[in-house]
Amino acid sequence: MLENEYNIDYFIDNHFIKKVCIKCNKTFWTIDENRNTCGDTPCNVYDFIGNPTFNKLYTINNMRDSFINFFKNRNHKHISRYPVVARWRSDIFLTIASIANFQPFVTSGIANPPANPLVISQPCIRLNDIDSVGKTGRHLTTFEMMAHHAFNNTNKEVYWKNNTIEYCNDFLLSLGTKKEAITYIENPWSGGGNAGASVEVMVNGLELATLVFMNLKESENGSILIKNKKYKTMDNYIVDTGYGLERFVWASKGSPTIYDSLFPEILDELSSQSIEVKRDIDDNLQIEIFSTLAKYSSLIDVENSNSWFNLKKNISKKVNIDINKLEQIIEPIQKLYAIVDHTRSLTYMLFDGIIPSNVKSGYLSRLIIRRVLRMMEDIKLNKELSIIDIIKLHLNNINEYKDNNEKLSIIEEILTLEEQKYNNTIINGKKIIRKKIEKEKNISTEQMIELYDSHGITPEITKETANEYNINVEIPDNIYSLISSKHDTSSLKKNKYSSLYNEKIEHLPLTKKMYYDEPERFEFEAVVLDVFDNYIILDSTLFYPEGGGQESDHGTISSGLFCYNVIDVIMINEKILHKIDTNDSGLLINKGDIIVGKVDQYRRMIFTKHHTATHIINDAAKKVLGNHIWQFGSQITMDGARLDVTHYKNITNEELKQIETFANKTIMENKKVYFEILERTEAEQKYGFVLYQGGVPTGKYLRIVKIGTDVEACSGTHCLVTGTIGLIKITKIERIQDGVERIEFKAGEVAIEYIQKNNDLILSSCSLLNISKEYLLKTIDKFFLEWKQQKKEIIKLKMDLSMCKYDSIIKNCIKINNISICYYFEKNLELKDLKNLISFISKKENIICLLYTYKNNVFQYLLYYNLGDSYSSISLNEIIKKLFSNINYISKDYENSIFISYKKTIDNNELESYLLKIKNDYYNILKYYFKNS
Repeated sequence: MLENEYNIDYFIDNHFIKKVCIKCNKTFWTIDENRNTCGDTPCNVYDFIGNPTFNKLYTINNMRDSFINFFKNRNHKHISRYPVVARWRSDIFLTIASIANFQPFVTSGIANPPANPLVISQPCIRLNDIDSVGKTGRHLTTFEMMAHHAFNNTNKEVYWKNNTIEYCNDFLLSLGTKKEAITYIENPWSGGGNAGASVEVMVNGLELATLVFMNLKESENGSILIKNKKYKTMDNYIVDTGYGLERFVWASKGSPTIYDSLFPEILDELSSQSIEVKRDIDDNLQIEIFSTLAKYSSLIDVENSNSWFNLKKNISKKVNIDINKLEQIIEPIQKLYAIVDHTRSLTYMLFDGIIPSNVKSGYLSRLIIRRVLRMMEDIKLNKELSIIDIIKLHLNNINEYKDNNEKLSIIEEILTLEEQKYNNTIINGKKIIRKKIEKEKNISTEQMIELYDSHGITPEITKETANEYNINVEIPDNIYSLISSKHDTSSLKKNKYSSLYNEKIEHLPLTKKMYYDEPERFEFEAVVLDVFDNYIILDSTLFYPEGGGQESDHGTISSGLFCYNVIDVIMINEKILHKIDTNDSGLLINKGDIIVGKVDQYRRMIFTKHHTATHIINDAAKKVLGNHIWQFGSQITMDGARLDVTHYKNITNEELKQIETFANKTIMENKKVYFEILERTEAEQKYGFVLYQGGVPTGKYLRIVKIGTDVEACSGTHCLVTGTIGLIKITKIERIQDGVERIEFKAGEVAIEYIQKNNDLILSSCSLLNISKEYLLKTIDKFFLEWKQQKKEIIKLKMDLSMCKYDSIIKNCIKINNISICYYFEKNLELKDLKNLISFISKKENIICLLYTYKNNVFQYLLYYNLGDSYSSISLNEIIKKLFSNINYISKDYENSIFISYKKTIDNNELESYLLKIKNDYYNILKYYFKNS
């Protein structure tokens, strides 16, 4: 369907020939009339290794400068790169391409681009090939996508296909590329809801760039099918290019691997600190091995273990070395390559504000950290060397972070804590795996992934522990890719009402939001635009709809003699629906009526104070804990509010008090709350992506709220000055999950009521103890010490009593074949009392003892045994089944005991006879077993 999209004048005017590859049947363009292959792998191998493509060597920095300057000289504005954590997106966590910076708002035409045309060099992170990093010689988790973009529409075209391909060809030729070496392969592209024709730019077997002509958007009604998705043409058409900076550097050097071209100094340093790695860049054998690996790994399925083995087998023959010796040489070096790549990813992630955790982008950073720690152990890297030391080496090449000592200090603390957690996971993880193996005797790939997801147990730990039980666990070659793929995108919450009501309201105009223009007004008149399903839509409203963690306003809507309660307010595509409680009497307000709306002022002000306080708490938390704090979520209710923030350790009580003090200082200073409406791109350029702490709003324009130094795009209701809040009281801090702290607080009248209740509680406690407030803590401490002492004495007395009971039990036991058979019953005991008795009985050998109690209509039994090897064939479970019926629960409670519990209602008259029956059955069954054993 896109075939006509590739009839590009530049190709024809410059004597390019359209051909079909004789190996893969792909269509490509070339200036070389003798070429018959497309230039991509596996049709062509990497010809540039040992034979650099360009006329001089380039580093990352001077290649980037060359690209940017080339396009600046062609009227492109250079814009700064975006963070690697995609703060402006709700659907992805990491920046995966330069075009991701501009999706969905710029590409859809909602927002203007920051410049047009523009040039950028954007660090990107993709973890879909993480298992191949280090092994293939070419894969990276972090790469810099050099790009030039032009945003066209039906009203204005900046440039399109001809200029795009001309720029690319001229740039390659300016580096010294032979024009015959360049091929352009036709291959449609899709991603992020857009698609279009594209050409992949190949030089000497290496894909250096992709040029996408994005003019399609995903649509259920689309007629163009690309990769099983339907698309239709959009009004905008966008030049989306991506040039692989690292690949350009590799091509300029012709090194055996991409890692040798990018990180030579770091590789040298780490090689010297590893026992396992024997890397020698001047060793001809190693050069030949890794050059061959890089060339031919592109021809195989990197996720297939057999393909890898066959490749290594062929290389071992080619270089005339035993395959086992080959693996000893390459595997430690491959892990070293992966360590260096992964730590560069971590450098970008941590400096750009990701906090390792169990969720979202934090999950992905922790995945990389644990993989690095494992590989550092595998290659026996100097134990004095930590991840932060490797990151410091990377800072020599990433200038923007080099002098940020404050952030570096925080990152060092984060990584120290992460290493401690990893070591704890190894200890605890092995226990979990042992239990799982004892129960299931096997561990599947799915279970291996679940063990990492639930407990952070790496696949390598799982395999090692399974080997202790002689169980072979196969780790798939793409295990880390499988793990990361479950967490690389966000599950968007869709408005549940959109599908129900969108068609009914799409013809209606947008609702005027009076609650922004007149925040201190609570009564208004409006015209009814439509009525359906107990919903009223007005032309304008003071009622705030649910959103941004804030519940909707309540109140009344009246017309003439009829008055109804508004119980919910929702917004769909900027149209506001008021849900009415009709008490099943029907809704007697019609389209065209003029209504009077009254907002519940008390409710609104409670929410307004709590919402404003949320901004203030967030700002205070950053002042106390650091600028790495990022809002993870919030909830505002009538009773209080909560703010979840990312933080790498528990908030201390001292830090809590500091946050509360900073927050209340902001209130006492009675600062003005500023509101500003800005076009999205302008807002991002003015304030940065910190705007999106509370989420990513839709639409071209953003409502900016500034309170103190906190600046956010926020749609909630806010006080006009901070003094209106009156008071903020933090009530609770808890760690809701690793890496996320929850701060609960109350504001205004709710905070005063909370403090008063607490004061009443203190006064009541003092009255009960007949003391004044200043002696309360001392008195409680005294009582607590006395209570602890009494508890110890009670425990001692119980143990003494248990000893007496033990003497009685042993005295009354019967013996059969040197086995002491004991029995004990007492009403209303706790299970721990029975266990106390067992602690004495366990000291005696050749014994079996039944202890039980009856309390609240529940029988609890403990059967303890210490029988030695002579009676190992006796089935105690069979004894239990013969003794008891209607058993609800039976388990191995701890070593050498079985626990039984069942409910049975029995009156006192029957209890004695029942106990006698149990006792007799117990003795008779055991006599039978031991006499016949």
